[in-house]
Amino acid sequence: MSIRETVMSQQSVRRAGRRSALDAQAVLRKERADRERRLEGLAVAVLTAIGERDSLVRDAERRAAQALRLMTDQEGLSIRDVVEWCEGAITRREATRLRQLVNDPPLER
Repeated sequence: MSIRETVMSQQSVRRAGRRSALDAQAVLRKERADRERRLEGLAVAVLTAIGERDSLVRDAERRAAQALRLMTDQEGLSIRDVVEWCEGAITRREATRLRQLVNDPPLER
């Protein structure tokens, strides 16, 4: 093999090595991009579910707040009495917090 053929062979090997490395990098980039898309979709699913949950909790707390307000204002119960009537399902602190929700403006969805 002549020097020229040796140099050409080395260049060929280098080109093939470069091509192989670029192909491997392209595969990795595609895998990363695919993973990124999957993660974005999953994050949207999580955030949507959390938003739905928060909305349901707000609605339930508003209904509880209205009922607690009626128990205290119209029926004349104290917070302690309300907790007793609710069989300890809520604390005095939570009952007070919920009652105050009646005065808060509703959150926009």
